[in-house]
Amino acid sequence: MDNFILISGCSGGGKSTLLTALKAQGHQVVEEPGRRVVEAEQASGGNALPWTDIEAFLHRTLDLAIADHKAAQDLTGPVFFDRGVLDAAMALAHVTGNPAAADPAGEYRYNPSVFLAPPWPDIFTGDEARRHGMGEAVAEYARLEAAFPALGYSTHILPKASVEDRIAFVLSALIMQQKME
Repeated sequence: MDNFILISGCSGGGKSTLLTALKAQGHQVVEEPGRRVVEAEQASGGNALPWTDIEAFLHRTLDLAIADHKAAQDLTGPVFFDRGVLDAAMALAHVTGNPAAADPAGEYRYNPSVFLAPPWPDIFTGDEARRHGMGEAVAEYARLEAAFPALGYSTHILPKASVEDRIAFVLSALIMQQKME
């Protein structure tokens, strides 16, 4: 799905801020599945939360990411994803120690260019949905940074810069990719 643009990377690295700005510019955006699962679980008093039942949380996140991917297939033009199937599947494989849990990562494809938000301690903050620390976020980033090329994706590290500069970086990389095709 060449029009499915995945923004992934370090938790607290500015992905959601970037996606919010892209949406404000009129781009189609799919919000982060994990954060939506946390919000739904907290609202219903559920336990599928990263700090209470990480496996249940990741299964729900993966299911939601797959549903998002399928729902977006009818959209035209670029669709920007704040994380996606790949993130959830790789996290589930890591947590369970079962490599087969990452299998959906091969079935639900995105644009060959994936954008990674690097660890950025200056902007990292915790909140009610992000209770882990910077160390866990950096470890997650390292796993993603290694996994995407192994799955055939080209990674582009977002600059530690203003939101406007990050948007320009993403759009420029996508234009360059189109010219090379």
